[in-house]
Amino acid sequence: MALKHAHDFMSEAEYLQGEMLAEIRHEYIDGEVFAMAGASRNHGLLVANCVQVLSNHLQSGTCMTFSSDIKVKTERCFFYPDVMVVCDDEEGDDYYTEKPRLIIEVMSKSTRRMDKTTKLAAYKTLPSLLEYVLIEQDHVEIELFRRSQNWFAEHYFLGDEVELESVGLTVSVADLYRRVDNEDMRDYLQHLQQQAH
Repeated sequence: MALKHAHDFMSEAEYLQGEMLAEIRHEYIDGEVFAMAGASRNHGLLVANCVQVLSNHLQSGTCMTFSSDIKVKTERCFFYPDVMVVCDDEEGDDYYTEKPRLIIEVMSKSTRRMDKTTKLAAYKTLPSLLEYVLIEQDHVEIELFRRSQNWFAEHYFLGDEVELESVGLTVSVADLYRRVDNEDMRDYLQHLQQQAH
């Protein structure tokens, strides 16, 4: 989701208090507060597909999947990740966590720079975070950063399987993009139809 500048400098306490009352969500970066814009249909489908796959996989364990409603706190920021898995935070706050194991952001043209720079740098400071996943909505591409690989980017495309070591799950790129409408998916589905005949 895109961010637009909302307020002048604000303390963390003021921000957290304001979020309890706010009708729209805001992210907090080094004392500045940014309003979050609405999301597209493809964005919503990608988030829903990720949540469904992760929730089904994790339903019998202690890890929990959250979507866009629980904040993650880094050193001087609060963000609302599109999808997040938290495993060991029973003592944490009801409205944010500092212990995500996996974070997924669905990118658009307006959020790509923030997701790849500011958020990547902030998320890497979290000791609990093992993987950070960026999913393009306008074409099919998944970028995966792992702590175990020193945050080196790995890229996945249609036909690939993505192994999420942080939660012990392997999922196909096509499953994560199910029902998403972009040129790559249209070409892929057309190709599958042609193979079937």
